[in-house]
Amino acid sequence: MLFSTKAEYGVRLMVELGRQSDRGPVSLTSIAETENLPLSYLEHLVAKLRRADLVTSTRGAQGGYRLARPAGEIEMLEVVEALEGPVVPMECFHEEPEGRVQCSHLGDTDGTCATKFLWMRVHSGVTSALRGTTLEELVEFSRSGALREDGSRTASPA
Repeated sequence: MLFSTKAEYGVRLMVELGRQSDRGPVSLTSIAETENLPLSYLEHLVAKLRRADLVTSTRGAQGGYRLARPAGEIEMLEVVEALEGPVVPMECFHEEPEGRVQCSHLGDTDGTCATKFLWMRVHSGVTSALRGTTLEELVEFSRSGALREDGSRTASPA
């Protein structure tokens, strides 16, 4: 599964909003400069994030964007789906409203897609990882350094 720059840049945008959440609205220009990202692309991404109720905006000279709710309440699955659409492992898969993955090949000869089991596991693993990661964790990671694979922190440089 390959995510596009929409997901990468959008997550970086959200992390920067999380890092600056105590400072009030943040301008996209400052985020573009801090993250070295194209402003016009961030404008496109922030519109998607607003539609998903993940960020809010304030107009005016002191305006900008802020998180719509605390970073600890924002799952990365929400962010990625707002930017990329449904997370599916193969083009032939689509997600039903109940969150189950269906394969468009189910109507083929014997009624069974030979690889459905594999792609269901891939889908489950990716969505579980995204659902199990909050924006707050990414903000903390960006502030304090690396984490071990088990999620515990490595020693901070002195």
